[in-house]
Parts: sequence; structure tokens; C-alpha cells
Amino acid sequence: MGYTGKFLEVNLSSKKVQEKPLNKDLAKKYIGGKGLGARILYDELKKGVDPLSADNIILFMTGPLSGTSVVTSGRWCIVTKSPHTGIFLDSHIGGKFGHRLKKAGYDYILVRGKSKTPCYLQINDGEVNIQSAEELWGKGTFETEEFLKNKHPKSEVACIGPAGENLVTYANIMTDKSHMAGRGGAGAVMGSKNMKAVVVSGTKSIDSVHENFKKLTRVFREKVRENPGVKNRHEIGTMMWVNMSNDGGFLPTNNYQSGVFNGAEAISGEEMLDKHTYGHRACYGCLIACGKANKFTEGKYKGLDVEGPEYETTALLGSNCGIRNFGAIAKASQMCDDFGIDTITTGSVIAFAMECTKKKILEQNDVPKLVFGNENAMLKMIEFLALRKGIGELFAQGTLAAAEKIGHGSSDFAIQVKKSELAGVEPRGSFGMALAYSTSDRGGCHQRCWTPSAELRGDLKRFSFEGVPKFVKDSQDERAACFSLVLCDFLPFDVPEMVEMLNSATGFDYTPESYLKAGERIWNLTRLFNAREGITADDDVLPKRFYKEALPEGPAEGQIIDEKLFEAAKAEYYKLRVWNKKGLPKGKILRKLNL
Repeated sequence: MGYTGKFLEVNLSSKKVQEKPLNKDLAKKYIGGKGLGARILYDELKKGVDPLSADNIILFMTGPLSGTSVVTSGRWCIVTKSPHTGIFLDSHIGGKFGHRLKKAGYDYILVRGKSKTPCYLQINDGEVNIQSAEELWGKGTFETEEFLKNKHPKSEVACIGPAGENLVTYANIMTDKSHMAGRGGAGAVMGSKNMKAVVVSGTKSIDSVHENFKKLTRVFREKVRENPGVKNRHEIGTMMWVNMSNDGGFLPTNNYQSGVFNGAEAISGEEMLDKHTYGHRACYGCLIACGKANKFTEGKYKGLDVEGPEYETTALLGSNCGIRNFGAIAKASQMCDDFGIDTITTGSVIAFAMECTKKKILEQNDVPKLVFGNENAMLKMIEFLALRKGIGELFAQGTLAAAEKIGHGSSDFAIQVKKSELAGVEPRGSFGMALAYSTSDRGGCHQRCWTPSAELRGDLKRFSFEGVPKFVKDSQDERAACFSLVLCDFLPFDVPEMVEMLNSATGFDYTPESYLKAGERIWNLTRLFNAREGITADDDVLPKRFYKEALPEGPAEGQIIDEKLFEAAKAEYYKLRVWNKKGLPKGKILRKLNL
């Protein structure tokens, strides 16, 4: 079937739990995961709902391929209104939880309301209970998961840490002690509902419509196994990008003041493999196994045993904070995971605070020597941020909110788009990412479109917007469809073969064209949601630093985002999308997409 045919609705205010039938027409139109979640969120919420109020909902979504034999089908996602940005949020996550949720008999869980006391949701093959979590409140994600797995054997756990409980707006949701729905603050939404965790176990089968489904997935699996890019990602994971970004001149350094870091080699994937990596880690059903188990056998962090860190974490908590010690970055990553806080935003917040200190516009006594390169200050800041104590209170809502309080022109170098801090690519070194960041439906995000590979290969001209608007638009549509299946960023596939597997699993009659049209429909729907919350073309912009300051060194030395050329590229993007000058979808495209 591809789908279980039902979902679970939980009202934490009334403690009412209901099984409800899946709307199959909407499932076909929006696929699942991101797309179906976006439709539900748009229909459920009224304009202006406070993301941290009982009126917000949070959705734990799977897709039609979740938990099947398709490679990377262990992925799932969270959909909610973001407390960090105030707009649409889908946050994707690996591990085994999505597979378990599907085997428990549900396509998704919809949670509304707020519990009076700390609780967790426990599901076992259709038996559902809301249980007390008072003894877990205040605990880190590692201890919480271990406790709940011991209490409920053969289960998977998605939980929050102290950052979510304290309503830090970039708190995340953790599972498997190493996988997180990191961006946008879904953990704070759980915290606002006094919801510590969801615990799921299930043994039901996941069936497909056609008998040839497993054959198709076997053939596809072998193709993936032999893919050179997959082999490379298995060997080194996302950390291959540290040296590649530095060599390309777009590795964020010292709060995006440069794209070159002279300590990059010491924190690179190659250095990690040579000195620390002892194993590979994979999500359910994945042969890529991009996760790396690392252990430190000497020095200050001797005994530290972690999975990761990944590239984005290393870029933001490493080079962007001027940190040259890979052990410090790994420790920071582990702390963020246990506290339940997004590593990308956390790294950006700390780097911003370091620059404010250097410019002498931030005074505080909580964290001594809060300057670039001070790993002790970085680690101390993580604790203050997650617990919202001292200086952490100032930064609990991210860089832009802090800049508005600090003043002195600091908003010019608060590195965010639509309040969401940027990921690990310096846009003056990757013009494609400048447009991708600015038009992303959840704020400054690298997952909607990734242009550096195309720019380094020469498929896109470097330091130019030529061809960029179409590339970004097409990538966003394709990713919206893929994230609705729900599959991984790293899975190499051709759209026709994925459509064949989707149809075989569900009985649908998608063509490659209609599949991509569904992605375009989903992208326009999230734009409508954001427009309802006040987003216009004026918000599809970059921080002023990128328009005013040229990169000082490296392969991208002298590069700057020319504001006129950027606006022209944005106008071309709007034209391709059939949006008006305010960035709103025109009636023509809404009718074409049946919106």
C-alpha cells in the first residue's frame, strides 16, 4: 500500500487519542512527509498562531516509501510552525524512528494542545498511552532515551533535552543519540507542550501494491552501492566538504568574515579519518553509512567517543568560531546533542557573540574571553544557551533577536535569512547559495538546493548568477518531492526510477512530470503559508555584510554580492515561479497546480 491508511491524533490538553483514516486524495496530491505535512499545517493553523502556544500543532511524518526496502527509507520529518522564524518548518531526521512509526501502523502523528504536566507519548502496535515524564524533565537526551528504551524494550525514542524544555527557539529533537531534527526549533514546540518524548514500537508489515516492488528496490540498491559518490560519502561522510569548501574559498570563518580558515586541515575529514574514526554508522535501510564513529585517545578530550561531527557542525562550531581543535568541535557537538540544541544556529550565535565582543559592543561576565579561537568559551556558551542562563538569555532566540537588543549596527553581521542562521557555505564564494538561502521556505537553509557541487564542476559559472534562478527553482521542486517520499539528501537517483518505485509501492500513476509538479505544488503551498504570516520579497534577502564587504582572501578574494545583480536574479526566479514582484504566487500558477 505504501501507506498504513491511518494516522494518530493526540490532544494533550484533553488527553484524548484517536485513530483516524488517512485522506488518500491528499496523500496522492502531496505524497507524504513534507508535502502532506504542509497541507495539514496550512489547513489547521490560522494566521498569527503563536508557535509556542497550545494552538500550534506538531506533526511526526513518514512518507509512502518510509520503512520499505528503498535505500535511505529510514528518514522521517517533523512539520510545525517554527518558533525560531515564525514561518513554515519541516525538519528531517534519520535513525530508525520513522521505520518504527510505520510498523506501529501509522503514517503520521498529529499532536495538539498542551499537557498540564510533563508527559511522553508511548505507542506499541496501536496501543497508545500518555505517560508521566516528570522524572525525566531536566534530563539530557542521552539519559532520556536510555531510560525509555530500557522501560519499553524494542522501541525507538524521539525526545528533547533541557534546551527544548527551556523554550530555546532553536532546540532540536533527538533520536538514536546522534540523529536530530535540528533546524527551526521543533524541540521548543515539544517543550511548550510539556512533551518530553515519543516512544514507538511496532511489528506490523509494510506492504506494497505490486509484487515487483522488491525487485525494483534490489536493482536500485545495487546501483547505489556501485555509485562512486556513495563510496566516497561512505568513506569520509559529509566531512569531505571541510577541505573542499576551504579550497573553494567558501568555508565560513570568524562569523563569515572570510571564506578561508588557516586551521582547516586540522579539523578536516581527512584528519578525522586518519586519527579518530573507527567505524561507520547508518540509519535504517541505508548502505551509504555516512555517519562516522570517532574516538579520542589522547590530549584534552581523551576518552571522548562520539558519532560525528558532521560538516555543517564542524563549519559552524569550528571555523566560524575560529576553533582549530577537532576534539573541541566533537565535544561541542556532543554537548549540543545532549542538551538538544541545533549545532548550526548554536555555532552561528556563538560566532556572532564573539564578533560583538571583539567590536566591544557586547559586555558580559558569564563567559570569560569570548573571542574567536577560544574553545573553552565556546563550550561554556553552549551550556549558557541551552539553559538560558546569564548571557544565554540574550541569545535564546537567535542572532537577529539578539542584534535587535545589542544595536550598534550588529544586525548587518547577524548571519541569517528570515531569522534562520545560514549553513556552512559562504555565499560570496557560492553565488548559487546566495539565491538558495534567500528563497528557502524555512529561512537560510542548505537542504532545499545545494549549488557548490555544480559550481565547482563548472555546471554553473562561479561568481555569477547566470543560470542560477532556474537551477535553484528546479532543485527546490525536486527536493520538495523527495522530502515528501521521505528520502535522504545523499541518495543518488534519477526521477524516472524513483517514480517507478513510488507507483509500485502505492498503485499511483505518477509520471516524472507529475511527480516534479507535485514538488512545485508543495513549494508554492509553503510560500502561501509563509505569505500568510507576512513574508514578502523584502524578506528574500541576505545580511548586509554580503552586499557591503568583499571577501579578504583565498580563491574568492574580492568577491561580493552585487545587490543589483542579486535582485535581478531574484526577479528572474520569481518569473520562473510565476510569482509577482512581491514574491506571491499568481493565480495562474495556483490554478495550474490545483492550489
